[in-house]
Amino acid sequence: MEDRDFSYFTEQFKAMTAIDLNLYKEAQMKRRLTMFRQKKGFASFQTLLGEMRTNKQLLNEMLDRMTINVSEFFRNPERWSTLEKEFVIPMLQKLPDGSKLKFWSAACSSGEEPYTLMMLLDRLGAVNKSEVLATDLDKAILNKAMQGSYVERALREVSSDLRKLYFTYDQGMYHFSPQLKSKVVFRQHNLLEDSFENGFDLIICRNVMIYFTEEAKRKLYQKFATALKPGGILFVGSTEQIFTPAIYNLEPADTFFYRKMATRV
Repeated sequence: MEDRDFSYFTEQFKAMTAIDLNLYKEAQMKRRLTMFRQKKGFASFQTLLGEMRTNKQLLNEMLDRMTINVSEFFRNPERWSTLEKEFVIPMLQKLPDGSKLKFWSAACSSGEEPYTLMMLLDRLGAVNKSEVLATDLDKAILNKAMQGSYVERALREVSSDLRKLYFTYDQGMYHFSPQLKSKVVFRQHNLLEDSFENGFDLIICRNVMIYFTEEAKRKLYQKFATALKPGGILFVGSTEQIFTPAIYNLEPADTFFYRKMATRV
């Protein structure tokens, strides 16, 4: 009965939201959503589904529960240093006059990742030479990202100099630079279902793929590769190594960085 209840919920939830829960690792997702259902006092997923059809707040709470919203500024700082020195600086040096670099922070969560990128670009004097898109499935977390206010824990890898330069502290929260914040375009986006823009010089998608099935990962790596320019870079998380990048027309460029090849092998 439990399995049938969850299967029915999965089917109807996709029809309602265009989110296919079958593309997430089943055990993890089922455990997370079962805890949410029980906490809200619903005896079955069918009754939960019935309530969500008319209760938008409940639906948004469940979307927040099923997505992974753990982030911080300069997560794995050595990787960000590599990104700056080995990839962004050479991109800027080769940038034709009047052109802009195109960056995408996919599954951006509460905004720490795209704002880290903005600090990097500002230090290089490249903000006006760049377009930064940040997307996430969770509308509530996108609203938090657009607010740009953070607890101190999120800034543990941010130096005191950068804190002074890019944040103001008020009532226990650190507020990111309004000037740089305004340069990021935030948009709701379903990685597994929605189409991708093309022509990106850099796509950052970190610590998200681990929650998807192998089928979903293959689909996403192909979509990311297609969205990159030849020579463009895909930056993934520290547990998300791509073992056969060539099948996506990618090649290793550094640890957890993959470059789109000019021609398919």
